[in-house]
Amino acid sequence: MDAKRLQLDGAVQCYLERSHGASGKAPTLVLLHGISSGAGSWAKLAEQLPGYRLLAWDAPGYGDSQPLAGEAPTAADYAARLETWLAALGIERCVLVGHSLGAMMASAYLAAHPGRLAGVVLADPAQGYGDAEAAKRDEVYRSRWTQLEAQGHAAYARARAPRLLREGADTTDIARVEAEMQKLHVAGFAQAGWMLANDTLARYLPATPEVPTLVVCGDEDRITPPEDAHALAVRLGAPYGGIPRAGHASYIDAPEAFARALDDFSRSLLGAADASETP
Repeated sequence: MDAKRLQLDGAVQCYLERSHGASGKAPTLVLLHGISSGAGSWAKLAEQLPGYRLLAWDAPGYGDSQPLAGEAPTAADYAARLETWLAALGIERCVLVGHSLGAMMASAYLAAHPGRLAGVVLADPAQGYGDAEAAKRDEVYRSRWTQLEAQGHAAYARARAPRLLREGADTTDIARVEAEMQKLHVAGFAQAGWMLANDTLARYLPATPEVPTLVVCGDEDRITPPEDAHALAVRLGAPYGGIPRAGHASYIDAPEAFARALDDFSRSLLGAADASETP
C-alpha cells in the first residue's frame, strides 16, 4: 500500500492506498483502525482483497495526520474529518469498515452521511462508555495514554500487543501490532481515549441503520467480547459473523476469514468481482 497525504482545510490527513485497475474505478473499501493501531495494521488483510481499492487512514492524531482541534472530541468530530477526506478523494460510493474504536467513527459517519455508503462493517466494535458513571468514564479515559506516557512506547507495546490477538498468536502478528503501537502519539491517543470514554455507538445508531450493516467479531476477542458484538447485531437487526481463531484484531489473526466475510458482504453492494480473483 502506498503512503499518501492530503491538505484538508488546514489539516494534514495521511493514509495508505492500494488501487486495483484504473484508479477510482475499482470498488472501494475504506478502513478505519482502532485506538491502539494505525493504517499500517491493514497490510496483511490487503493481501487477501486484490479486487478492491483500499483506503486506510491514519486517524486524526495518528501517524502524521493532524489531530482534531479540541481536546474532547466525539465520534462525530472524527466523522467530520472522514467526510472531508472522502470528499477530497472523490469517493462517491464505498463500504466503510470500522474496527474497534473505528466502529464508533463509522457509526457516526453513517448517521451523518449515509448517501456516500453502500454498506458498513462494524468489526470487533467498541461501543463506548458515555452512559457510564463519571468515575468509570475517567478510568477508561486514563487507562491507555497515561500508561504509554509513563512506560514509553517499547514497554507499553510489549505489554499490550499480545492482548489484542488470540492466545498463542503468531509471533510475527504480535510484532506487527507492537510496531503500530510504537507509532502512537500521546496527544492523539488521549483524544481517542476521551472519545471512547465519553461517547457511545448507540448515540449514532439507535435503531436499524439506513444502509446494509454487518457486525463481525473474533471468537477469542478478549477486549470487545463476541457476546457484546452479537447483542449489537441483534439490536441493529444486522447479520453477525464470528471469525474463528481470532482475537480482538481479528483481521490480523485471521485475515483470510475476515476478507471472506468482507468480500461476501461487499461484493454485491459495490458490484465487485470475487476477491479471490487476481488483478
